[in-house]
Amino acid sequence: MTSKVAEETLGYEQARDELIEVVRRLEAGGTTLEESLALWERGEELAKVCRRWLDGARARLDAALAEEEAATEESGE
Repeated sequence: MTSKVAEETLGYEQARDELIEVVRRLEAGGTTLEESLALWERGEELAKVCRRWLDGARARLDAALAEEEAATEESGE
């Protein structure tokens, strides 16, 4: 497993790609119960990293749209 610091430095694409690999390995089967549990836990961690990135992107978009709307209202357009 990676440390919390390492997870926080993962970019969205890195986390997504690793999550895809984890899912592929789980779907392929052939792992022990212990390995499957470790993969599942890693997948959950990676999904959280992706969700944080997506939530942050959504917040930035919402802020930019609100700012644009406020500017439009101020200019009377």
